[in-house]
Amino acid sequence: MVMKKFLKTLFPSAMWTSTACGYAVSIFIKLMLFNVIWCLQTTFTAFSYPETYVNAILLTLLFLSPYMLLRSNRAQLVVLFFIDLGLIANLMYSRTYNAIIPLASYTLAGNLSDFLPSVVDSMRWIDLLFPLSTLVMIIYRTTKGKEGHKSRRFHRLYWTYMGIFVVLSAVLLGLKGGLTKAIDDNQDANHYTCVVPMYTIWGNVLYQSMQTKEEFTPSMQKEIDDWFKEQPAYKPLPNTIKAKQNLVIVLCESLESWVINAKIEGKEIMPNINKALKDSATLYAPKVLTQVRGGRSIDCQLLLNAGMLPIQSGCYAVLYPNNRFYSLTKALSEKQKSNSWIMTVDKAVTWNQEMVAKAFGVNTLLSKPDWRLDEAVGSRKKLGDVSFMKQAVQKMQSGEVWKVGSKGFVQLVTYSGHNPFKLPKELARLSLNNEYPDKMKDYMVMANYTDHALGILLRYLKSRPDYENTMVVITGDHEGLASDRENILKTTIGKKMVSAQQFTPFIVINSPKGGVYNEVMGQIDMYPTILNLMHLDDYKWKGMGQSILDPTKAPIAIGSNMDIQGNTQGVSPKEINRLKRAYRVADLLIRFNKLP
Repeated sequence: MVMKKFLKTLFPSAMWTSTACGYAVSIFIKLMLFNVIWCLQTTFTAFSYPETYVNAILLTLLFLSPYMLLRSNRAQLVVLFFIDLGLIANLMYSRTYNAIIPLASYTLAGNLSDFLPSVVDSMRWIDLLFPLSTLVMIIYRTTKGKEGHKSRRFHRLYWTYMGIFVVLSAVLLGLKGGLTKAIDDNQDANHYTCVVPMYTIWGNVLYQSMQTKEEFTPSMQKEIDDWFKEQPAYKPLPNTIKAKQNLVIVLCESLESWVINAKIEGKEIMPNINKALKDSATLYAPKVLTQVRGGRSIDCQLLLNAGMLPIQSGCYAVLYPNNRFYSLTKALSEKQKSNSWIMTVDKAVTWNQEMVAKAFGVNTLLSKPDWRLDEAVGSRKKLGDVSFMKQAVQKMQSGEVWKVGSKGFVQLVTYSGHNPFKLPKELARLSLNNEYPDKMKDYMVMANYTDHALGILLRYLKSRPDYENTMVVITGDHEGLASDRENILKTTIGKKMVSAQQFTPFIVINSPKGGVYNEVMGQIDMYPTILNLMHLDDYKWKGMGQSILDPTKAPIAIGSNMDIQGNTQGVSPKEINRLKRAYRVADLLIRFNKLP
């Protein structure tokens, strides 16, 4: 009885009339429907966080104010109309850019007619549910007679509701350090798409408004110009070295160099790669210092494909989706009209891969829906590397991708090497005893599995009649062991096998110039090296690195934490300073879209 009386006091029927309930339900459904549609494109992880529900209820109460405070049906219906407009517009925008409409873009709404074809193309039938829910309320109010208690208002109780959910939302934000930190901390591959459902469109617009907008200044331009004046000149290879026409790149998730040419219990960890390294036409650099930052895998694509260092904070693919870059893809297309493909087992929205592909000038992106999930690997059950390579080969054999005889650029991005490196037992090809640290053991088993996948791809490529005109690049997107490395190195076997440095390999198979480069290089140096080998010397952008085929290159690299790796003997302080300043220059170029 006491609880019943309390609920009647908290939710009086005179306040929560059928009309009030109808409006409230309509608004809440609109907001949650938006979240569902958004998550269909991304991930439903946001629904596991209380912020998604608390903030939706808070907005529902806020948008309900015309009726709750004024009892005005007309004003409330106008609010519903604008909710529909805002939600649909942002959904349409997200289908192209995987983001909400930026705050600055709302001032461009008057130019909508210029973009009408693309707007229409981004509409979906499901979007009609928003105005239909408003239409239902219009019909309901039209057919319903005069409502009792219409004139009564419950300002105090309404503000109590608002206060409760404002406090709840504020507490959840406070636990995460405030709105800015909460959203900033979600800027990773698994969570950056969650910030819109969790903090709503309006919360994200507020976040954007809170960001200090830095203006590009003449001194920044001078900083850029001075750096490029100091950059060593690009040196083409002799014309006697025949250029290849096709380029295949494999970005292996978390592949480190120490597993290459290594044996464990008498077994090779990566027999297929080891075999390739014995070929005189293979160029191998085992000491590639990873230079990725917040964007991790997608940062590597920027380093390798565009010759650019990543931004200092956040992920360029998420923060600057409309930027366009010079790239290997565009260089090949300009020279010989090559078609291009990127193949990934992830969703196109992960790290904004779809926008990145466009930014690099890639013709076709194949993502998660394009593959059969017949071999699930990892905590997120993504397509395993072996099946991925088998299916990729099938697409090439059928001519769906890079038809034999045509000129092409193909990039494959593997997934299985993701930490924690747990491979299903039935897929493991390497059996080891239990004397190794668990993480080390799992990593070796996974590396062996990825090697088998690479073998499938390499055997197919070698069977093609155009293989002689094809160069294959294999590298790791970033280090794998991360914080586990320290503990592994404390063990006898770990110290014996595992590198203390975060080196990934740079392997060029069927290279016009073979050999081993044993000095330290950065990921940024891969782009100009590939330009060298492909004889793309006339391309306007030579990148921010230096080819390892240039004998004047300093045998060092600067890590993303400004750590220097390599032999600094004979390297001038001026050159070290130039390499360190490169991060700042790249940040300016990307943030202000100022590529030279």
